[in-house]
Amino acid sequence: MLKSIAVMTSGGDSPGMNAAVRAVTRTALHQGVKVWGIRGGYHGLLDEEMFEMVSKDVSDIIQRGGTFLGTARCKRFQTPEGRMLGYKNLVDRGIQGLVVVGGDGSLRGASTLSKETGIPIVGLPGTIDNDVWGSDYTIGCDTAANTIIDAMNKLRDTASAHRRIIVLEVMGRNSGWLAMVAGISGGAEYILVPEEPFDLDAICENMKEEYAKGKRYILMVVAEGAGKAAEIGPIVAEKTGLDTRVSKLGHIQRGGSPSVIDRVKASQLGEHAALAIISGLSDIVFGFNRGHVVSINLHDAVNNKKTLDPMYMRLAKVLA
Repeated sequence: MLKSIAVMTSGGDSPGMNAAVRAVTRTALHQGVKVWGIRGGYHGLLDEEMFEMVSKDVSDIIQRGGTFLGTARCKRFQTPEGRMLGYKNLVDRGIQGLVVVGGDGSLRGASTLSKETGIPIVGLPGTIDNDVWGSDYTIGCDTAANTIIDAMNKLRDTASAHRRIIVLEVMGRNSGWLAMVAGISGGAEYILVPEEPFDLDAICENMKEEYAKGKRYILMVVAEGAGKAAEIGPIVAEKTGLDTRVSKLGHIQRGGSPSVIDRVKASQLGEHAALAIISGLSDIVFGFNRGHVVSINLHDAVNNKKTLDPMYMRLAKVLA
C-alpha cells in the first residue's frame, strides 16, 4: 500500500478537473495517505512546483471550471532526460505514485513515464473532446456540449429573424463528438465532422431548395477538424446566394462551472483512481462504459483511436 501520492492536471483544461482532483485528494487523505499537488502539469513536475495538500486545499473548487492546479504544455517532458528529472523530483519527496488527469497527449506522456521508471501511474480522462479510447465519457465533455447548445439557442434567434444561414465552428480537431451531440440536441440541419466526408456543393444545393420551400434559417455545426467556418461560410454564401454568417466559439467551450454530470462523474473517477493507486495498481485509466466505472489499460487507451458512434451520424441525418 502506497503512503504518498501526487496528482496533476495536464493538457487542455476541462470543467470537472477540480472535482476529480478534490476526490483524489480527499479519498487518499481518508485512507491516511499523503497527497501532493503538482502545479502547471508536467512543467510543474520538472520545475518542482509541488506542495503537500490537506483537505481545505480542495475546498470551494468543485463548482469552478478550469483547474486550480493549473496546466501547461511542456516540451522538456517529451525528452528522456526531462522525464527522468520529473521522476527524480517525485522520488526526492517520497512520492510513490502519480494520478494524471488529462487527454490523449497527457496520458501518453504518463504511459511513457511509467514504462521508463516503473513508478505507478493511474490516469483519468480529462478532455472536452470525449475522444479517449475505451470510455464513453471524459471529464468536461458534458459541460462543453451544453455551452455549445446555449450558443446555438441564441444563434437560432438571430438566424430566424434575418432568414440567415449560420455556420458555427466548435472544437474537435480529431474528434467530431462535440459537434455531433450538440448538433443533434441543438437541431442543426448540417453537422460536419472529421470522421465523415461531406459534399459542400450538394449541401449548398439542398440549402437553396429548402429556402425555396419556405425555410427561414439553417444552422450548420462544423468541428474544427472537418474545416474552418471562416472558409466554409463564404463558399456557402457564394454558392447559395443566401445571407450567411460565421461564428467561432473558441475557448469559451473550455470554461464555465461544471455541470452536475461532470461534477459527479469526475468525483466517481477520482475516488476510483485514488484507491487504485494507493493499492499499487498502475498503467490504467478509469472511465465509464454504459454508466459504470471501468478500468482501461493505459497502453491501449493511448494507442487506439476512439471512433464516433455511427448511431449519432445516422440520427443526425434522419432528424435534419
